[in-house]
Amino acid sequence: MIRFSLNGTPAEIAPDAMLLTHLREALGATDTKVGCEIGRCGACTILHNGAPMNACLLMGWQVEGAEITTIAGIASVPAGEVLVRAMEIENGFQCGYCAPGVMMSLVGLLSRDAAPSDDMIEEALEGNICRCTGYHSILRGAKLARDMLKETTE
Repeated sequence: MIRFSLNGTPAEIAPDAMLLTHLREALGATDTKVGCEIGRCGACTILHNGAPMNACLLMGWQVEGAEITTIAGIASVPAGEVLVRAMEIENGFQCGYCAPGVMMSLVGLLSRDAAPSDDMIEEALEGNICRCTGYHSILRGAKLARDMLKETTE
C-alpha cells in the first residue's frame, strides 16, 4: 500500500488504484467530483503537494508521501478561506458541481502567486468546465480574492 496524507489525515491507496475512485469509494471523499474521467473537465481537481491536478489522472503510485488536499481541506490553505469568501460575495457558482475543481485550481494559483494577472487567472481555469455560470461570476470571484489577498499583504 502507498501512504499519503488526505487533508492532513494519513491515508493509504493501492499503487494501481485511480486516486479519484479511491478518494470517493474507499475514503468517502465525495467532495471531489467525477466528471469526464479523462482529465478534460476539471471536476476532480485536487491539490497534490500544493499543485492543482486531476485526480482522475493520478494513480496510487504517484501519490506516495504526497499531501492531497480536496475542497474539504481548503481552509487549511491560506488563500483558501479568502477565495471561499470572495466566491460567496460574487455568487461564483450556481449548481456547484464544478465548484470543487474550480476552487482547487484557483487556490493552487493564489497560493503560488497572491497577485496573479487576469490572464494568469484565466489560464488557471482553462482545465475547468462550467456549464452554468458562463464563467463571469467565477472570474469576478477570483479577481476579488486576488484583491483581498493584496490588501492583506500590503
